[in-house]
Amino acid sequence: MKVIEHLQNRKDTVISFEIIPPKRGGSIRQLIDVLDDLKKFNPPFIDITSHAAEVVYEETKQGDFKVRVKRKRPGTLGICALIQHKYNIDAVPHVICNGFTKEETEDFLIELHYLGIENVLAIKGDDAAFQKPMTFGRSANHFAVDLVKQISNMNKGIYLEESLLDAFPTNFSVGIAGYPEKHFEAPNLKTDLSFTSEKVKAGADYIVTQMFYDNQKYISYVEEAKKIGINIPIIPGIKIITSKSQIKSIPKNFFIDVPEDLIDEILQADEKNVMEIGVNWAAKQVEDLLNKNVPSVHFYIMQNAKPIKLLMKKIGY
Repeated sequence: MKVIEHLQNRKDTVISFEIIPPKRGGSIRQLIDVLDDLKKFNPPFIDITSHAAEVVYEETKQGDFKVRVKRKRPGTLGICALIQHKYNIDAVPHVICNGFTKEETEDFLIELHYLGIENVLAIKGDDAAFQKPMTFGRSANHFAVDLVKQISNMNKGIYLEESLLDAFPTNFSVGIAGYPEKHFEAPNLKTDLSFTSEKVKAGADYIVTQMFYDNQKYISYVEEAKKIGINIPIIPGIKIITSKSQIKSIPKNFFIDVPEDLIDEILQADEKNVMEIGVNWAAKQVEDLLNKNVPSVHFYIMQNAKPIKLLMKKIGY
């Protein structure tokens, strides 16, 4: 089933999760254990991140540096198949612009379509991705709106090869990212929302927000989005803080603010108690969001289910 259908047919707020593939050479066993835990909460869909190749400098025994281009976390397609067909949960793979050509994207979407996967999240991706030279007639999506347009075209049976006049249309529900504290590249929230509006016009069905720790920022974001005609569901994204280091790494990597009250409480605590503080803070956020009847609460899990299990127990889910 499509994500947008899950949201439209819901009786209550649904719970969804986002996970990350293992590192290259890692075992799928840990991720399966995480999925076994998440399944208990009956999520209608689970997101799986995608990762492009990066340029890596590796030091040799001789002291020289060798440049390698590799994907640190392959496996998105296989994990999608696992979630969709073993766990009977709708898989939502992330499809990214940076590091992939339009031709590679089209192939990936075809493979997803053959697997019976009907959902994708279209995002620009990390600028650190290796940028392939556009040789042999290849092309690229430079912005997420371009990617949404490509997916929407395939849903209409329009492929990159113009000679495919009778191409079979795909049937994807397209999600996009939203930024309650604005995307770091946007000069202000108004401009950022105008870009989001263009993605909606291009065919996006719903929005999943970047993580936030102050619910008022999400509420304000939804209100401002509605003012400019964005009326698709906006799903709040939540990440539980589990270590002291995250109060530095999360703002640095995701360009968001962490409330002073939360920072002060974490700094004064022992490291072993930080997860409990993070769970308590997230529980208050979630209870407030549930009371506001948001369409879904989306948890950024990555590969650790322990915090979400503690949170769910706390809110009686």
